[in-house]
Amino acid sequence: MRMVAMLAAACGMLACGPAGADTVPPFKGNDTGGIIAYELATQSDVKLLAVEHCARYGKVVKFLAAQATYGGYISFACRWVPYGATERPLSVRY
Repeated sequence: MRMVAMLAAACGMLACGPAGADTVPPFKGNDTGGIIAYELATQSDVKLLAVEHCARYGKVVKFLAAQATYGGYISFACRWVPYGATERPLSVRY
């Protein structure tokens, strides 16, 4: 009986609590790449944002995919050396 009451109380707490959906910023990334919201792409230069982001880590940018729809994202990867290059990219210091 006590177990049923505890289970009912736990289910009641979960049902009454907020959903807790997390929001994603329009630009998010780390040293391996990132995503840019498509709405931000219509307002600013996406290539410049991605190049500056990857340059912080001494890498070059490689664009992967773009969803040109409402709520879509542009994804990119930060790579050490571009494909086919024999030299390392220039290191940018801020």
